[in-house]
Amino acid sequence: MSSSEQRRRQLAREKFERQQKRREEARRRTKRITAIVAASVAVIAVVGVSAFVVAGKDDGKDKKTDAAASQSPAPEPSESESKAPLPPMKIDKKAKYTLSLTTNQGDIGFSMDAAKTPQTVNSFKALADKGYFDGTKCHRLTTQGIFVLQCGDPKGDGTGGPGYTIPDENLDGLGKAGADGNVVYPPGTVAMANTGQPNSGGSQFFLVYKETKLPPTYTPFGTMDDASLKAVQKVGEAGVEGGAGDGAPKKAVTVEKASVEKS
Repeated sequence: MSSSEQRRRQLAREKFERQQKRREEARRRTKRITAIVAASVAVIAVVGVSAFVVAGKDDGKDKKTDAAASQSPAPEPSESESKAPLPPMKIDKKAKYTLSLTTNQGDIGFSMDAAKTPQTVNSFKALADKGYFDGTKCHRLTTQGIFVLQCGDPKGDGTGGPGYTIPDENLDGLGKAGADGNVVYPPGTVAMANTGQPNSGGSQFFLVYKETKLPPTYTPFGTMDDASLKAVQKVGEAGVEGGAGDGAPKKAVTVEKASVEKS
């Protein structure tokens, strides 16, 4: 690999880390503003109205920050607070499961190892069984630095989640990090998106369609079959809307139906 290519990838990864930090800061700022507004309203209505106006302006800034962060090559949602319990464990931890996505760009399927990622697999089965992923879009494609298609957000903007977070699992599944702090995510790998904080995965996941180097902080829980990888690669080859290196895929991907079956 040429030194220029190595430098380009390094810059992409550094940008990825910066965007993660900005997203987390924006989320915390929004949370603080919400608390201030609630306290102000509780005192008197006049103060509450004044505080709401100020909060509205700040909230606009937060939305701009989130919009900028969502264009980074970082596979992570913004909702990281646990508001609901994990689904009750109902899968067989000794079995393998297959998640099948029927999409407008062809079928995408991948195997999941319940022994190595039981909480992740159990969550995906619980969500798929209730139709959570049906009608959702794969909202982000990254074609520079890292090569992933990100899906699983019911909002379609990178901020959606199931209301709970999943603990990290199998983080050493791809080997130990190298001197640069990264591991190789091979083509076909399926891993959980997160906010950059430990144990902050939700429903968003990313499909690796070309060898990608990232920190070993994303739960690798699935592997696409060859036909599915080719389908995702075609989406990657079509590029991003507007010609950017990160954003909505030009070849839009809609999940029509998702199902999880025991292999």
